[in-house]
Amino acid sequence: MAKGMSEPAIKFQGVFRAFGDVMAVRDLDLEIRTGSVAVLLGPNGAGKTTTIRLSTGALAADSGQISVLGLDPRVDAGKIRQLSGVVPPKPAFYERLSGRANLQFAAKLWELESDRAIEESAQRFGISGSLDSDVGGYSTGMRTRLALARAVLHDPAVLFLDEPTAGLDPESARAVLALITELAGKGRTVVMCTHLLHEAEGIADQVVMMSEGHAWVAGPPDHLVNEYWDDRRVHLDAENREALAVVKEFEGVVASETNGFVTVELDDLNKLPALVQRLVTQGVRLTRVEPVQPTLEQLYFEMQRHHRGEEATS
Repeated sequence: MAKGMSEPAIKFQGVFRAFGDVMAVRDLDLEIRTGSVAVLLGPNGAGKTTTIRLSTGALAADSGQISVLGLDPRVDAGKIRQLSGVVPPKPAFYERLSGRANLQFAAKLWELESDRAIEESAQRFGISGSLDSDVGGYSTGMRTRLALARAVLHDPAVLFLDEPTAGLDPESARAVLALITELAGKGRTVVMCTHLLHEAEGIADQVVMMSEGHAWVAGPPDHLVNEYWDDRRVHLDAENREALAVVKEFEGVVASETNGFVTVELDDLNKLPALVQRLVTQGVRLTRVEPVQPTLEQLYFEMQRHHRGEEATS
């Protein structure tokens, strides 16, 4: 999905932000490209929510530079909010007003004259039937859906999502992920904080691992796999599966396991081309040659392990 635009939609340079004696963001450098989906990962207290609030101008940095859509949040926070949609962990509403009235109020702020955007947004997140009920009676999931509907009313250039699927049923969660894919396809930028790593699978252009307010690793998932994932297993399959039995005798094969297809572990992945060539020479018609790839969750924990190892030796 990443479009590789020349200018980042969001850029942090050496940003610090403290709350009393607690350093929430520490020397944060970050670039998020236009039209990409960036997923901020890290434990509670890592600085993810603070990063979003600094981006929108809801908080001011103690030091460092921040640029969002070419604007400085400390100077142009109002303009940035006009161009952004935000779904916080605990969205606030006018409790005694209906869902429709809450969306109408937001539409006026965005200077939207038609009710069409309200109806379309409500339908997208499955709250059309509850629009005329007071928000005070909404469940947690309904409140999250209303917050999502409100956030995209004005077709924002940047969408900030802080744990957007918390409390949602599976159908609504899928609608959120579909929305993210749709917006990125239109050139919009999405920044998402989540602990549900499997939900970011396949949509993240950039993974940012945060700890103690610092982004200690960031990059496209495939780049991070190359850097941090040291699994030398390969899945093999063929039209004539029985012919794959000989692979366990090949040089460099440490182990092999058959489960319909064959999984081999090599002592060096660089030996894979020679292994494939030898199989082809022996007349094996391969239909699959696929190195084992980690899920985002597996990659996350591997990066954590690597980071802890670096800290222990520093």
